Amino acid sequence: MKLAAIRPVSRALARELAVTALLLLGVSVVVFAILYLAPGDPLNVLLEGQSPRSQLALGMREALGVPQTWYGQYAAWFGKMLQGNFGNSIRTGLPVLPELARVGVYTLTLTLGSLALTLLIAVPIAVHAAAHGGTAGNTAATLAAYVLSAVPVFWFGYIVVYVFIHQFGMFPLISGTAAKQEHAWLYFLVPIFVLGIASGTLSEMIRHLREELSRVLAEDYIRTARAKGAPVWRHAFKEGFLIPVTEIMSAKIPFLLGGAVIVEQVFNWPGMGRMAWQAAQDRDFPVIMGIALVAAAFVRLGNLLQRVVFTAVNPRASRE
Repeated sequence: MKLAAIRPVSRALARELAVTALLLLGVSVVVFAILYLAPGDPLNVLLEGQSPRSQLALGMREALGVPQTWYGQYAAWFGKMLQGNFGNSIRTGLPVLPELARVGVYTLTLTLGSLALTLLIAVPIAVHAAAHGGTAGNTAATLAAYVLSAVPVFWFGYIVVYVFIHQFGMFPLISGTAAKQEHAWLYFLVPIFVLGIASGTLSEMIRHLREELSRVLAEDYIRTARAKGAPVWRHAFKEGFLIPVTEIMSAKIPFLLGGAVIVEQVFNWPGMGRMAWQAAQDRDFPVIMGIALVAAAFVRLGNLLQRVVFTAVNPRASRE
């Protein structure tokens, strides 16, 4: 790649990384403030319901080195976080960062797998609809995608569980990673299928990609390329396909993460969603803070990818 083409991407990347750092700082402050203002005390998990002002509670706070003021607590947490120490779980006593890395792999597999499935379904429908117009087959496929996207993800998940277990008797029954070996692949594929179909992303991706492709195919330079016999799709790929796909993918990552929390509960998937649910019930503040930062970083990574792709296609965008 030429240096002139690398510079706009580098500028956009540096700018987005700076924004990401400020965003993560803001997320940490807001989430910490919400947790601090929430009723109850996380030490009650260890104190078994005793008063947080009791001698035992005060002694435990002093032993654990917990500051009394909220800004002291945040400063202590932030200083350790900059060193890669997200603290220890109040419920289990285990370091938060290794636990997040362990369960984050499962959530990443679930989210990226469902996104890949959505692309495999949405792209052919959108491309065919943009190229051939509203035929009966395109209309039926689009309508089916909209109906499936409107189904609540938890309801669709329970229906899939019921069908596989009670009708076919072949899906491992909510048994975690210790699923039966002969059906272990179903344990990974079925939750991905549910999240990819019923998260609402499918219909949005079909609509957005179809509209952008139709718009680009109607441009004058595409008509000129078609008249000269040049490959139309090669000319329309960047503006009509690559940019719209990265835009809708980055916009739908938060919705997929929210749907992953529900899917992980339905299928007992050992990911960050189940960990966040348990941490919220136990008021495990270090775990909640770690999950919030990881989720925010994952969302920003999608936005960063979209910005880099857009700048690489249109270098002038880095100066806007």
